[in-house]
Amino acid sequence: MVKNKKNSAKMLKSGFHILLWQEDNWFVAKCVEVEVASQGKSKKEALKNIEEALSLYFEEEKVPFPSPINNLELHSFSLKVSYA
Repeated sequence: MVKNKKNSAKMLKSGFHILLWQEDNWFVAKCVEVEVASQGKSKKEALKNIEEALSLYFEEEKVPFPSPINNLELHSFSLKVSYA
């Protein structure tokens, strides 16, 4: 825990994994640990916005921090789908 000097509140610090990709003119940022996403016109803006969204999520929802995810991997695969 970290003590916030500004208002003497105790704050938890936790690391999060963020997926970041581009859709048309927007960059989308989605947190792996919780269902929170945001966007921005640049990577930097999207990451700034997801940080703010996560702060608001934990502040407003009063939910516990998730357990850390270790050895996170991202895999891609192709899927053939037949439509009737």
